Order: sequence, then C-alpha cells, then structure tokens
Amino acid sequence: MVSPETPLLSIVIPAYNEEGRLPTTLSRIMDYLERQRYVSEVLVVDDGSSDETAATAALHPGVTVLRRDHRGKGFAVRAGALAARGSYILLCDADLAVPIEEWEKMYAHLISGSDLVIGSREGLGATRQGEPWYRHVMGRVFNMIIGVVAIRGIKDTQCGFKALRRTTAQDLFRRVRIYGDNAPILHGAAVTAYDVELLFLARRSGYRIVEVPVLWNYGAETKVNPVRDSLRNLRDVLTVRLNDLRGRYQS
Repeated sequence: MVSPETPLLSIVIPAYNEEGRLPTTLSRIMDYLERQRYVSEVLVVDDGSSDETAATAALHPGVTVLRRDHRGKGFAVRAGALAARGSYILLCDADLAVPIEEWEKMYAHLISGSDLVIGSREGLGATRQGEPWYRHVMGRVFNMIIGVVAIRGIKDTQCGFKALRRTTAQDLFRRVRIYGDNAPILHGAAVTAYDVELLFLARRSGYRIVEVPVLWNYGAETKVNPVRDSLRNLRDVLTVRLNDLRGRYQS
C-alpha cells in the first residue's frame, strides 16, 4: 500500500465544456477506485470552459480541479501530468470512451518495465464500437501521415487513453513545445495532435513504449470537427518535424 502522500495512480482528465458528461464519468472512475487497494488521485483540468465544468467536477469528493486558460487538450493534459503526484499517471478523456477497467492492462505493462503504454483502437484484440466508417478511414489516413512524417511503427497515436511512469511524464511534458508554456489562447473546441509530439520525444529518448488493444466507444457527442481539426492536427504533425529539423528537441 502506498502512503496517502504518494498515490500509486493519478488519473488526469482534460475537460472543455464537459459539465454534461463529467458526472457519469467521474462516478464510474471513483466507484472503480474505491474498489482498489492502492491510493489514487483524480485531477480534472478545466481547459478554460465557458460552462460549469469546473464546478461540476468539484462536486465529487476526492477530485482535484485545476483551472487553466483555453489553450487546447495538449496544454490541459500537460498541466495535469506535471501536477500529478502518483507513481503512474493515466490520461483519459472526459467521455471515458475507453472504460476505466482497461487501466489494468496498462498497469501490467508498467510494472513489467514499460515507460509509456498507449491504448490502441487498432490491431488484434482491439474493439471499436459505434464509430462511423468515414471517421475510421480519416483516422487511418492520418496515422499513415504520422508514420511518414514523424513516428513509424505505432498503429494508433491518437487514442486518449495513455499511461506513463511519473518520471517519464515529468521529463516529456517539460520538453514539449507545441502546447507548452507559450501555447496560444484558442477559441472554441480544439482537438489537437499533442500525442504525436509526446510520442516523438519518447521514441527519441529511448523510452520503452508499448501499445495495448482496448475497448473504445465512439461518442455521438464528440467535439471533433472533421475539417477544422484534421487541418490543425496535420499542422501539429508538420510542426513536430520542423521543430526537430531546427534542433528544438535537443536535450
């Protein structure tokens, strides 16, 4: 058992205008954690929401709420990861598209020596439920671009369910550039490809990365705008390559 001052697990949830979905998500997460024998913490990072996201999250005992300006999911995830105190950090989306129980697969790899475990919606053992065919095609095309421009050999870089050792997270999130301290203020919902920069740095640094097939449920209330967010994500991927060519990722 880990002492109360040092949680074993920190769960980081970035949230932008999620007052409607957070109550169910947090209830499911807290119910799960109450059944575990280890100490944990839950951090909700309010990405400059215009609704009652922060107040809604604060209604749940044991949940820590961080308020940040609206700079995108990557900035919010980074803020939560750097504030987390757990030995292991789980990143998950506010809609809990991947059930919290899938964390157990990630944990098994972390305690076996992996530094970064990626939930994957692709490959043998993965299950995608309710996803429109065109969204799947868009995701596959984008992942092909990522493989050519930035990171080879990873089937699904964009699944929001990822787990890291705290030491790994502290190192990587301090070195990101696109959604770091100087990230610009955004307007409206903004899906970003922060994952690509994170994984690029992890691969470059020699961290042990493993993909784990997970169950993933497509959310009908997704905030993804196919055109706008595809262009933003493509820009992020190209920026990672440009930053590398400019030597901005030198240790």
